[in-house]
Amino acid sequence: MNSERIALFPGTFDPFTIGHQSLVSRGLTLVDKIIISIGINDKKQTYFSLEKRMEAIEHLYKDEPRVKVMSYDSLTVDFAKEVGAEYIMRGIRTVNDFEYEKSIADVNRKLSGIETFILFTEPEHTHISSSIVRELLRYGKDISQFVPKGTDLY
Repeated sequence: MNSERIALFPGTFDPFTIGHQSLVSRGLTLVDKIIISIGINDKKQTYFSLEKRMEAIEHLYKDEPRVKVMSYDSLTVDFAKEVGAEYIMRGIRTVNDFEYEKSIADVNRKLSGIETFILFTEPEHTHISSSIVRELLRYGKDISQFVPKGTDLY
């Protein structure tokens, strides 16, 4: 067993929002390292390329050695095992998120023994989602209040 407590934070992160940033900050109080893992899903049409998303998040955490950004094209639990992560970290905003995340966490635990821990989104961020931010972008709106400062991608 790895002596370092590593959590995988999987998602599409299209784009990475201040809600995601808050979860990473809070997650780092619980584990030694977080791997922000961008899943490659050919069925999902993304607004930003994988390279742009990785570059923006890497730039944001350039001075935080406990955060690593990686992409993967496999089952999340298989990737977690591959990188030595014992935990999967997820954030939830609503009751609907909870039902969805609980089902996935149960399957992941059954398949691999990897535990999922959930952090509740802070109240001031519950209205923020990547899909809403993408919609604002499509209509040329300013999204600076929804994405981390220093992500010069947007």
